[in-house]
Amino acid sequence: MRVLLKLVIDCDPDAAWRALHSPRAVAELYGPMVSMAPVVPSDLPTRWEVGDDVPVTLETGPLPLGSQLIHVSHREVAEPGGTVRIFRDSGIPLTGPLASLDVWDHQMAVSPAPGDPTRTLWRDRLVFDGPTAALLWPMMWAVWQWRGARIRSLAPTWAHDLDETAGPGAGGD
Repeated sequence: MRVLLKLVIDCDPDAAWRALHSPRAVAELYGPMVSMAPVVPSDLPTRWEVGDDVPVTLETGPLPLGSQLIHVSHREVAEPGGTVRIFRDSGIPLTGPLASLDVWDHQMAVSPAPGDPTRTLWRDRLVFDGPTAALLWPMMWAVWQWRGARIRSLAPTWAHDLDETAGPGAGGD
């Protein structure tokens, strides 16, 4: 099964890339409908890095949705319109309704928007499979539509986030 999003958002590709590496920003993409928290509070990094394996819990209000392992990798692809940076979560649901899935491949790609390098072309692809994948697809599709709306609404704020990798004194003083 596959769920796709393709959006042009109101921030530059560097800001979108920083947001993808921020656990706080990623958690906001599901809020307030779903909250994400680390299984062990001290395990949540301030920035996702290649090789991270972080178990998180997901819940909607008081209802637990289960836990998921987030495994981070990324790559870059040169295209005529500019570099495409791809953030990949190839973790797997551990508990809850999604634990029946045995394939989870979530890739988010950012690149300059065609004709406007100050905006970002955001492509989001989730591939999942398992015994209940067909039953879960409508729910996943609905969640991805919510995600798309949240990405559009939050993206303008990402341009104002401090680049955590730049060090003290950086970022619009």
